[in-house]
Amino acid sequence: MLIIVTYDVSTESREGRRRLRRVAKICESMGQRVQKSVFECQVNDMQFEQLERDLLAEIDEQEDNLRFYRITEPVEVRVKQYGTFRSVDFEGPLLA
Repeated sequence: MLIIVTYDVSTESREGRRRLRRVAKICESMGQRVQKSVFECQVNDMQFEQLERDLLAEIDEQEDNLRFYRITEPVEVRVKQYGTFRSVDFEGPLLA
């Protein structure tokens, strides 16, 4: 399944800046960054649950915001892209 992960981590304190880096690293390990705080992740149910647990363990729910969007199939009908960035086709060949 395709998951969109978005977050807004308060960076007004040193601990907030650390949380931001940890959240970004977790997201980078599971998907691709498409904007500064937006990631696309192609995961199965178990991977999604792990991602959610890992991120919830890092954020401060009193200061931060974390959102998950499940994109329903067929993805090509639900996602349109414009501009220079092109996301990785998770279903396509690894080498072009």
